[in-house]
Amino acid sequence: MRFPPIEKTAVIGVIGAGTMGAGIAQLAAMHGHPVRLMDTNQGAAAAAITRIEKALTTLVEKGRLKEEDRIASIARLQPVDKLDAMADASLVIEAIVENLQIKQQLMRSLEQHVQPAAILATNTSSISVTAIANGMQHPGRLAGMHFFNPVPLMKLVEVIAGAETQADVLDTLAALSERWGKTAVRAASTPGFIVNRIARPFYAETLQLLQEQAATPAQIDRAMRSIGFRMGPCEVMDLIGHDVNYAVTTSVFEANYGDRRYQPSLVQKALLDGGRLGRKVGKGFYEGTPSAVPEPAALPLVAPARVAVAGNDAISTHLADFFIQRGLRIDYQLEASWSGVVIGDVQLRFSDGRCAAQLSHELGIDSLGVIDWPLLSESGNAIAVSCAPRMSEASRQQVGAALNQAGLEAVILRDVPGLVVARTVAMLINEACDAVWQGVCTEPAADLAMKLGVNYPAGPFEWLQLLGPQRVIVTLDHLFQAYRGERYRVSPLLRQMAWVA
Repeated sequence: MRFPPIEKTAVIGVIGAGTMGAGIAQLAAMHGHPVRLMDTNQGAAAAAITRIEKALTTLVEKGRLKEEDRIASIARLQPVDKLDAMADASLVIEAIVENLQIKQQLMRSLEQHVQPAAILATNTSSISVTAIANGMQHPGRLAGMHFFNPVPLMKLVEVIAGAETQADVLDTLAALSERWGKTAVRAASTPGFIVNRIARPFYAETLQLLQEQAATPAQIDRAMRSIGFRMGPCEVMDLIGHDVNYAVTTSVFEANYGDRRYQPSLVQKALLDGGRLGRKVGKGFYEGTPSAVPEPAALPLVAPARVAVAGNDAISTHLADFFIQRGLRIDYQLEASWSGVVIGDVQLRFSDGRCAAQLSHELGIDSLGVIDWPLLSESGNAIAVSCAPRMSEASRQQVGAALNQAGLEAVILRDVPGLVVARTVAMLINEACDAVWQGVCTEPAADLAMKLGVNYPAGPFEWLQLLGPQRVIVTLDHLFQAYRGERYRVSPLLRQMAWVA
């Protein structure tokens, strides 16, 4: 059976009146569709419409919506309490609880109430679309249509193909998403799809650092915000809710048969056990909201004595550009056989996944430290640093003072492999390579998904283009040697990229 395009005034059904369901209903209504909003909890759909009215009123007050459009959008919203109210819908999107059995039962029942040409979609964030379609009479009509919160604002929609989803269904949902002002990216139905899969290291590496007592949440968040993330990992987990984030991680971990790359964290489990679910309860990593985390004072821009950028590779150039843009003149040692920063007699080598203690031992240099990858944004200045055990206290103070004078906030961490940015970005790149290798998505789709779905400052393949595959591979291999675990195994695609580079 063929499924026709969805007309501009076609009826849209939404099942589930929580945050996501209400957002989808608002989006559809604002784009001219009559919307049937259903929830099994009595009064929930009507309450959601009241919330939508308030949101639309706010848009009018801010000048982002005309009053007549607000009135028309509200008039298109209808609360319903039975599935047979979806009989005239061209598309029904479910946004109910993340439970496979409940979603399966809904889809099997829904088929009995909709027209034969109606398309069904699931807003699941991590459950297999193929599994949800199991038991349906016409599984070809079901696809994933994964929106991101807040739905009216976030630009991405993942359009996900189950094993039996028809091609015209995917085309129709992608076209509809674009008409609604979204960017649609195609994904195969694998655990986590694109965003929730590739994003796991963003959280996992932070949780690993916390478990190793390497840094505080505020230090990690400062370092990650400085490369362009709007919020640091601990802030994001507090915002999402540790119950939700832990559940997604557990779902991806179990769906991948216990692959250690996705292993849930004891640190996050402890937060759950203690009821520290994040912002919604007023406590998580932080007490209160992340906005209460103090920002450091602006650092003076004074060219420090005897400081040089060593090497002429991509990230050495990136750091040199940082200094140039701030009007500082720093010496350069382009002929150096390594890359990093020279401060007096101290070498700060860019992280390659080895800790400072290991490098100091292997090279026989006491005055040695490791500095994180300087992928600094225009407004960022925090960068992680660790020092070898035998570095003198005077040299340690010299390092911090010199970096601060040059406009860099030195975040001194316990000496752990990979620091913050290097291990996190390397793992994000590696996960994206594996997703492409396994046919989940294309490289452009991965970059688009991470930038539009979760506001990453760059896509994983954009970072890879800057860093080069060899640097990422060396870092991952050293992390693998340090931890002796499959978590840091290198993607076959990434290896191939290095061979043909």
